[in-house]
Amino acid sequence: MEFLAEYMGFLAKTVTLVVAIVVVLVSIALLRGKGRRHVGQLQVDKLNDFYKELHQRLEQSVLDKDQLKAAHKAEAKAAKLEKKAGGHKPRVYVLDFDGDIKASATDRLRHEITALLSMATANDEVVLRLESGGGMVHSYGLASSQLARIRQAGVPLTICIDKVAASGGYMMACIGEKIISAPFAILGSIGVVAQLPNVHRLLKKHDIDFEVLTAGEYKRTLTVFGENTEKGREKFQEDLETTHELFKNFVARYRPQLAIEQIATGEVWLGLSALEKQLVDELKTSDEYLAERAKQADLYHLHYAEKKSLQERVGLAASVALDRFALTWLSRLQQQRFW
Repeated sequence: MEFLAEYMGFLAKTVTLVVAIVVVLVSIALLRGKGRRHVGQLQVDKLNDFYKELHQRLEQSVLDKDQLKAAHKAEAKAAKLEKKAGGHKPRVYVLDFDGDIKASATDRLRHEITALLSMATANDEVVLRLESGGGMVHSYGLASSQLARIRQAGVPLTICIDKVAASGGYMMACIGEKIISAPFAILGSIGVVAQLPNVHRLLKKHDIDFEVLTAGEYKRTLTVFGENTEKGREKFQEDLETTHELFKNFVARYRPQLAIEQIATGEVWLGLSALEKQLVDELKTSDEYLAERAKQADLYHLHYAEKKSLQERVGLAASVALDRFALTWLSRLQQQRFW
């Protein structure tokens, strides 16, 4: 027992020393990385190879030896004729935008667009697979401006929506010369919303004062802690109406076929209804559209991956762990509540 106690004491000291060394090394790495600019890298994958591999894998599983040989012979003959005909296939540059409330994916999108515009011509095409329920006005305004660069360069832009493109998401989508939607994707929500709590009466009940000092009549219209006035509410509503008007004009500029006053009510529609209202041009999934284009063009998927610092990687890992923990406990609470 004495030996075991000594061994456990030695083990505890060793672990403590190792942990201390790791903490020091991580701290040094974080300090060195602080303030340093992290350069990303553009990743390019040819999607034709992906579709070809799927096709070949299915052929190998389904066809017998003679059929497989005949199929390979036919494919080789078609490739030979295509090569003999000469000329270059048009290029399709495929981008992805998975939007959160801050449109954080804009940081990648801007670099991807800059890269493709250095080569793309009017004979090529850009396809954006867009998923977003909207978010901050200025954030989605910038994301939309990035897509407008493609239109201004004269390069055809197609937007594919499989799940949702609403509010700021539709603001981005409307810039496409062609909008393709899955039958049950959610579209629209051309409106503006703002909300905030006000705890002034609660503070007043407990004799707590909260002072708001401003220079400028409308520097602060509505507040969380202060007493809101009818004049402040009217100004806040006026600002919302102005933003909504700008939103409507922006959509009408790129989709003049829309009856803008009828659809800019903040409502949303599924793809089937959105087609009737001309919010979209065609009902089709992005998989179907890209598989068809792969037969006629060379498809290149662009993804700008930014190299994250150690501090960012540690923070991201911690964030993911906390999210998983929260989801696990939320799931358990829901089960306890409903079951």
